[in-house]
Formats: sequence, structure tokens, C-alpha cells
Amino acid sequence: MPYHLLPSTEAHWRPSNQMGVLNTDLARQLEVSTLGARLWRLRPGEASTRHRHRRQVELYLLLEGRGRVRVEGDLLSLRPSDALAVEPPSVRQLFNDTADDQLWLAVGAPPEPANTLEMSEEELRWLYPAGPSALPPELER
Repeated sequence: MPYHLLPSTEAHWRPSNQMGVLNTDLARQLEVSTLGARLWRLRPGEASTRHRHRRQVELYLLLEGRGRVRVEGDLLSLRPSDALAVEPPSVRQLFNDTADDQLWLAVGAPPEPANTLEMSEEELRWLYPAGPSALPPELER
């Protein structure tokens, strides 16, 4: 079949391994092997991991809410339909310091391993230079 359809009502959502952020792995569910694609639902006070990639370029598209992201030392604010491309190996982190949910589409290519439970300690240290659960200053308690 030349296409795969994933109805939104059938998407499998789960908390991320590191930060507990609700996400759904679209690429896996659609059986796509040439790129990574996920939806991320950040509730108020939540953040994605502060991470980087060796080869993968990531495109972030804010679908709902007001979004904030830090890339290296730059703090960016996005509105719905704003798009951001982040080159490797730049460190990046999405976070929600608003009162409303955010919905992000993150697409990356070429795909890189995403299961942190299967990574070596050395790979995890490189991927998460500040540790796997570091919060941005805006959310530190």
C-alpha cells in the first residue's frame, strides 16, 4: 500500500521515559523508517528533555498554545503555525511556562535511536549534556 493512515482516535499516547511528557510516536505507528515524527503535548509547567542529536535535523511546528524553546543560548517564543528547524548538534528544549497546553509536531531526519532505555550511559551523557531531567530556568522550582 502506498500510504498509511493513523486516525487521531487510534494514536497511542504515552508519557516520555525521561520527563513524563505525553507524546505519540507517529513515525512508528505509521511504519515510517526514513524520519522520526512525534506529537508532544506539554501541559503547564512541563518541558521536553534538554537534548541534542548527532545527525538529525529537527523541525518543530507549534500547533496549539504559545510555545517557548531554547536553542543553545537563544530563547525563542512561538505562536501557532510557527515553525523552527534546529541543526545538529545544537542543544534544544521545548517548555511550557504558560497556563495553557501546547501541542507540538516534531519531525526529524535522518532518524536516530529514540529509546533511551536501550542507550549506553556514554550515549545518554552526550544526548543529555545537562542530564535527562534538567528543567529550563523558567520552570525550576
